[in-house]
Amino acid sequence: MPTITELLTANLLEVFGNRDPGSRRAAIERTYTEDVVFADPEGEVTGWDALEAKAAGLIDGAPSSFVFADAGPVYLGAASGALAWTFGPEGEPVARGVDVVEVRDGRIASLRTLLAS
Repeated sequence: MPTITELLTANLLEVFGNRDPGSRRAAIERTYTEDVVFADPEGEVTGWDALEAKAAGLIDGAPSSFVFADAGPVYLGAASGALAWTFGPEGEPVARGVDVVEVRDGRIASLRTLLAS
């Protein structure tokens, strides 16, 4: 069973930072529960397909030089965790945020993204 730290890293890099649709979908299915709830400032969606659409829209709509990078440290609770991140050209982020997750049965059941203002 993956650790919360491993799940946070997979969420950031293998899902939201992944430009390959096939490997992104595989990462979604192993990282999140089928009924995952994802919330960000734009609203809330439920399930693998909706999460995949959000991730694809974000990374596929960005310039190829834009990458996600962790801005650690990882914060851990018994079944929760948080990780700060940046997004943009390497070393020149244009966005910053924090992902907060709740884990159930070794997978992310809820993901809330908070953006820096």
